[in-house]
Amino acid sequence: MLRQFVERRPGLKNLLKALARPFRQETSAGYSELDPGTRGDRAAALASAWQSGDIPQKQRIGVDRSLARYRAGEAVREFDVLVELLTRHPAQAGGASPSLLEVGCSSGYYSEALALRGVNCVYAGCDYSPEFISMARRLYPAIDFRIEDATALGYADASFDIVVSGCCILHIPNYAAAIAESARVARRQVVFHRTPVLQLSPTKFFRKLAYGVETVEIHFNEEELVALFAKHGLKVVAVSAINASWRDGDAFATKTYLCEKT
Repeated sequence: MLRQFVERRPGLKNLLKALARPFRQETSAGYSELDPGTRGDRAAALASAWQSGDIPQKQRIGVDRSLARYRAGEAVREFDVLVELLTRHPAQAGGASPSLLEVGCSSGYYSEALALRGVNCVYAGCDYSPEFISMARRLYPAIDFRIEDATALGYADASFDIVVSGCCILHIPNYAAAIAESARVARRQVVFHRTPVLQLSPTKFFRKLAYGVETVEIHFNEEELVALFAKHGLKVVAVSAINASWRDGDAFATKTYLCEKT
């Protein structure tokens, strides 16, 4: 009845839409490529944006929707890709459950997604944002969560069987250091999850709004990225695309790379 009441009153309907609009923050919006000559300084200035206290609650709203669908047995592509790669390429056969560190874990929700599909691992997480880690500790109190800088991790060499860089390096201007650190901390495998790549263009830096906060996002030239993995002793053994499209004269995709240490 309330819906019918509103539908019959266009003025009231438009007012309600206007009032609701400020609460609808797109995950990503307002992309603008940074000039190659000045992008270093601009990207560095935006590097700490994900520490904003405005992001975690907004992100978690969408996360909770996706987790609800996953609990109901529905497919969620971002979750399924990681589950399938870890299941198809186990870090070790038999014995104890492999240890897994997610770098850039946000509120730790992948611990729940992996558990829902029976992925065998002992999960730990770290993130640059104290707000995200506070939320993760509150939601998943049994898990070890730490505040860490992906470019200078506080873990010892080969501390984890698997390191998952979770939609992380695309927001880190010094991504080469973050890749090196993930490789150093891993014993067997490194997964670079939800990574935007280009086939023809050089690596590009963008300014964008993430949940209404100005941040940096990097789209990598795929050949350059894979070469950087190899430089740090990582061999790509499996790749899965989450999405793909043709943008501005180039093939764009968001991919997940499973690498083994050589």
